[in-house]
Amino acid sequence: MSLRKMFLGAAGVLAGCAIYRACDPKIPANVTPVENFDAEKYLGTWYEVGRVDNRFERGLIKTKAEYTLNEDGSINVLNSGFNPSKGRYTHASGTALFVRGRGTGALKVSFFGPFFGGYNIVALDDDYRWSIVIGSSPNYFWVLSRDPLLSPDLRDRATTVAMQHGIPPARINWVTQ
Repeated sequence: MSLRKMFLGAAGVLAGCAIYRACDPKIPANVTPVENFDAEKYLGTWYEVGRVDNRFERGLIKTKAEYTLNEDGSINVLNSGFNPSKGRYTHASGTALFVRGRGTGALKVSFFGPFFGGYNIVALDDDYRWSIVIGSSPNYFWVLSRDPLLSPDLRDRATTVAMQHGIPPARINWVTQ
């Protein structure tokens, strides 16, 4: 076998591994998704009252997510937010799939083809009034609420959860609704 063929074969294997990793995100080691999760109760509208800023949401206000059940059991995701500098709303539509079965709050979400990001619910109100989510890394952190107004109790709880996962409270952007 020539050196060129070996190199191309190795490059193909590495590319395949990279694509697999991008398509199948893992739950971070220090993250424990909630158990006894009820997907039906989680459906509906959630206001994003806090987040660690990331490139696809930076600068957005009035952000929210709407979750509906698809016929195949997956969850349709419709995210929206207002970009004040452009004077308009942006929207992103995707699909969420369960990673460990419907009873665990571990999902993966895709907004683009076979590429998924983690969506791990690490804290959830008993009545499904608020939720705290960590993605594939602590760089992806969201505080969701059924109410667009952030309560002081939820802010304190989210700050505590963030610190437990190595996220400095100063990184949390409390979103204007």
